[in-house]
Amino acid sequence: MLEVTHLSRCYGDFKAVNGVSFTIGNGEIVGLLGHNGAGKTTIMKMLSGYLEPDTGSVQIDGLDMAKQPKTLQRQLGYLPENLPVYGEMRVADYLDYAACLKGLDGREKIDEIRRAIKATELADKLHARIHTLSRGYKQRVGVAQAILGRPRLLILDEPTNGLDPTQTRQMRALIKDIAREATVILSTHIMQEVEALCDRVLIIHRGQLAVDEKLDNLRRANSIMLETSATDAREVLGRLGQEEGIEQIEPLKPAGTFRIALGEGTNQRSTCAVIARTLIEAGGEIYRLQPEQRDLESLFRQVNETNPTAQQKQQEALEDAA
Repeated sequence: MLEVTHLSRCYGDFKAVNGVSFTIGNGEIVGLLGHNGAGKTTIMKMLSGYLEPDTGSVQIDGLDMAKQPKTLQRQLGYLPENLPVYGEMRVADYLDYAACLKGLDGREKIDEIRRAIKATELADKLHARIHTLSRGYKQRVGVAQAILGRPRLLILDEPTNGLDPTQTRQMRALIKDIAREATVILSTHIMQEVEALCDRVLIIHRGQLAVDEKLDNLRRANSIMLETSATDAREVLGRLGQEEGIEQIEPLKPAGTFRIALGEGTNQRSTCAVIARTLIEAGGEIYRLQPEQRDLESLFRQVNETNPTAQQKQQEALEDAA
């Protein structure tokens, strides 16, 4: 559905996005993650046709954004983090205006506005001026304009920003419902949001694609955590070696804690049984022996473990100004 090939973009001499490529299938909900200044906003702007890439291409269903921007933009819904609404307009007038921009008219326009209002529960605010709304209601207005016209590709930047827990649950349900007909790219700093909604995650680091993986695969850390009274467990277990699928035994703190890396295709249950038997026979006590669980937050921290450099801060400022 969406094919991004070698996408790059510079601000002057600074390369904000550097050779990013990925594909996303229809109906996928993909999380786009990265620290402020990593290049996420620039990528989203290029996907929407708002910015032109210096090199590379964006294709939707085989159509090139550079060659047919108007055709493709009618199939897009985009909610930027800083919502560009006209505060003096009433909600109903703004949605009518947004529908016209998307090329909707007549009965189709009326039906789509009604659908967006119902989906975002804005009926009681239709005649309110946007500047009088709370942050949460303004966010709903932004989502409503994004889903007008049943877009094939929906790009959401921090969609639950400013929403209370009930509204957040409703927004998640709406995004899942939209994904039945569309591809969704979700950019957020809230890891729980990605865990709850996304099938797959893209992590951008310093303008490059650092991770592109299914969430289910990311959660499967092929290693075992061990806590034991046998401080020489590394020596004891080292005798087992690769026959039991053990590739590396890494001592951690406190003493007696180890991470045991396993080879591809190793049966973790069988290896745990062998480890337990070996340590007990050597006179050790086992306090913990379990497969290591890897969460998205720890992976994100690992990818971005270095502190922001002056170059990253410059990139963030450039993205905000663009």
